[in-house]
Amino acid sequence: MTATATSTATGTTLVIGATGTTGGRTAAQLVAAGHRVKAAGRRATPVTGAEPVRFDWYDPSTFGDALAGADRIYLVPPVGEPDPAPVMLPFLQQARTADVRRAVLLSASAIAEGGPAVGQVHRALPDLFDQWAVLRPSWFMQNFTGAHTHARSIRDDGVILTATGTGRVGFVDADDIAAVAVRALTDDRAPGTDLVLTGPEALSHDDIATILTEVTGRPVAHRSLTREQLCDRLAAQIPPAFAAMLADMDRAIAAGAEDRTTDTVQRLTGRPPNSFRAVAERELLRTPRL
Repeated sequence: MTATATSTATGTTLVIGATGTTGGRTAAQLVAAGHRVKAAGRRATPVTGAEPVRFDWYDPSTFGDALAGADRIYLVPPVGEPDPAPVMLPFLQQARTADVRRAVLLSASAIAEGGPAVGQVHRALPDLFDQWAVLRPSWFMQNFTGAHTHARSIRDDGVILTATGTGRVGFVDADDIAAVAVRALTDDRAPGTDLVLTGPEALSHDDIATILTEVTGRPVAHRSLTREQLCDRLAAQIPPAFAAMLADMDRAIAAGAEDRTTDTVQRLTGRPPNSFRAVAERELLRTPRL
């Protein structure tokens, strides 16, 4: 699929997590392009231009209303769930029965098909839907500008705490993830594959700290932790199994697992991905948060 593929204005997209980092942006971009959107969330929060609908992964009684009239879905897994397949697959099977024909799943670059966590949902998707795609973005640039643990520690203490060492990551803008999601949801044919999404360059957390210091004028430093120190810190805020998985991902970054860039954003959207400096200037200088 290329950026020149035609797009269809028919159909209704159910966006799960429609007020979240990628779901909110995907819903907004779909609405802006003239597509019909059902904005799903636990509180059915109003989303401009979309039909709000209550949806809770852990409450099957919400599934029917959410699916009514939808023929495609943007799937954001339940946040903090280390084993989402048993939670997600009953809904996906119901979606198939309800004549949903296309599903786009948000996964992660670090999680391959059949791997842990959402990797099991990735494996099941092609057998459930005629058209599908799995988005595997690298770590979000918004982790340093929004409500993520990194952003909070930057605001509070001027520090980024990781177990990544000098490992580099092709951090990606959530706006770019949403732009790819819109193409995967609305082009005449879905990609039918998984798509690894990155920004234009691989950066270490030291590089991130330097750029944030330059953009905001406030000193930001990166401090390295051991894998065990990070796991203990995370486990005070999230389930231990999920904390261990995230700490292991940091250790993999230190070993070079995320030191790559791809052309996926350019290929699917027809424009280059946004740089971290551009995102920091856009999100931190417009509404200063550091």
